[in-house]
Amino acid sequence: MKTLPKIVLFFSLFLLGPLSFSQDNSRIPPEKPKLIIGIVIDQMRYDYIYRYWDKFEEGGLKRLINEGTYCKNANLNYLFTQSAPGYATIATGTNPAGHGIVSSYWYLRLKDEMMYCAFDPDVIPTGGSYEAGQNSPKNLLPTTLGDELRLSNNFKSKVFGIGLKDYTAIFSAGHAANAAFWYDDKTGTWMTSTFYLDSLPDWLEHFNEKQLPDLYLDRVWNTLLPVEEYTESLHDTSNYELGFNGQTYFPYDLSKISRIDRKRKDYSILRFTPFGNTFAKDLALATIIEEQLGVDEYPDLLTLAFSATESIGLRFGPNSVEMEDAFIRLDRDIAHLLQFIDENIGKKNVLIYMTSNHGVSIVPKYLKDKKIPAGYFNHNQAIPLLRSYLNLIYDKGHWVKSYKQQQIFLNQTLIEDSRISLEEIQTRIAQFMIQFTGVANAMTASTLQTNNFTHGIFQKMQNGFNQKRSGDIILNLEPGWIEKDGNITNHNSAYTYDTHVPLIWFGWRINRSSISRPVDLIDIAPTVTHLLNIMAPNACTGKPILELIE
Repeated sequence: MKTLPKIVLFFSLFLLGPLSFSQDNSRIPPEKPKLIIGIVIDQMRYDYIYRYWDKFEEGGLKRLINEGTYCKNANLNYLFTQSAPGYATIATGTNPAGHGIVSSYWYLRLKDEMMYCAFDPDVIPTGGSYEAGQNSPKNLLPTTLGDELRLSNNFKSKVFGIGLKDYTAIFSAGHAANAAFWYDDKTGTWMTSTFYLDSLPDWLEHFNEKQLPDLYLDRVWNTLLPVEEYTESLHDTSNYELGFNGQTYFPYDLSKISRIDRKRKDYSILRFTPFGNTFAKDLALATIIEEQLGVDEYPDLLTLAFSATESIGLRFGPNSVEMEDAFIRLDRDIAHLLQFIDENIGKKNVLIYMTSNHGVSIVPKYLKDKKIPAGYFNHNQAIPLLRSYLNLIYDKGHWVKSYKQQQIFLNQTLIEDSRISLEEIQTRIAQFMIQFTGVANAMTASTLQTNNFTHGIFQKMQNGFNQKRSGDIILNLEPGWIEKDGNITNHNSAYTYDTHVPLIWFGWRINRSSISRPVDLIDIAPTVTHLLNIMAPNACTGKPILELIE
């Protein structure tokens, strides 16, 4: 087994070799930051910072808060708080109604098929496997922060996006980015698509040749601290986790867990460990070095998604020792990133914003055991009953085309041919679905299209509704309820456990402060563009956070 000190030493030697940055010793920040780093920590609930505070080091998350401006009341303001819409919202400064990424998947009526949010049949992989490479920002409707930065100076600024999952890098970087790099589960390497590059940069080829995932997966994942110190979590042997192959307690022998046969590994396992975040951080440092980000008067943008916390959270839950250990280790990764900035670019030259794309629900089974209302909505039982009901009302027919993540898509062609009012059948279905235990609201597309809701859950439904891509009926579940989909918990609601996330600003011209008033995550992009004196993304509906500017 490879030991942690050897791996850390290897990374240090590899990453710190080719530095060629120069710093001035002036304490006065430049007119514009030389580098903007947008960090998104996937599935980071607001309370994690305080829950794990005593386990964090001084140089990581504590430093961001103690030296930066902390927006304590930052929220997403739409229903369906899934991962992909969150990244798109942060990058574009508008809600899914405007940017079009309403869900991870949506139904294409003209093609009668489900569409993956980042799928693009017109591109092919650059590096990596074919099935992981047909992705681009084609389905993202407006410009992003990175696009506007590039447009502002005739593409002299550089923009790169990094994330373990394709959409985390793609939607964060945007259409005009130099590149977005994501992790290929099949090969254990970083890749992109021909939308961005026809070949990988030489330096990234060399980075991939190091085969770092093999090092990570040839070791044991144990707690960084003695397990008895993880007092903020449930017992390590709790029965509210899925684990790896039924194992739900430390230590995890990753070499055995990831082994397919004597010659092959399941590289996707890396995404379910804290080392996936470390791997992304190391690529971010290599990108800064090799692409010479932050070295001239044109501000560059690097977006960095720490998405291993999402995979760990869905498998182990937010109250697990595994999740706590992941954040303790991530705190060390952030400290390493900040130290690198101090030593090579300078804090005064770099603007950092750090947030999350959504939170997560406490495991419903645990809540129920503690007599708190919660549960699992089983659409595999509800939708067949709905089909039978519609056959009784309208005669036999394939009335429901698809169901995905609390959205019902109807066969509008059949409905039109049968001369049935679309609004009528939508209303009937909504009235039927609201009777199921766990369903709080069932809203029709017709209602969302013909009304203007200004507050409450219906406004959040409207903010997440796109006329071309959303379903005919939108379901909102009761608090504490999630869809039964094989995960131990999930996030897809408009309740505070899914919407309330940290938002921290740090570095260039950022004072030590805190903001308690409500802030929307659509405010991030226009705040950065306002600071840079450039145009906001073209569908932006957010407003600059004036406390950072005045």
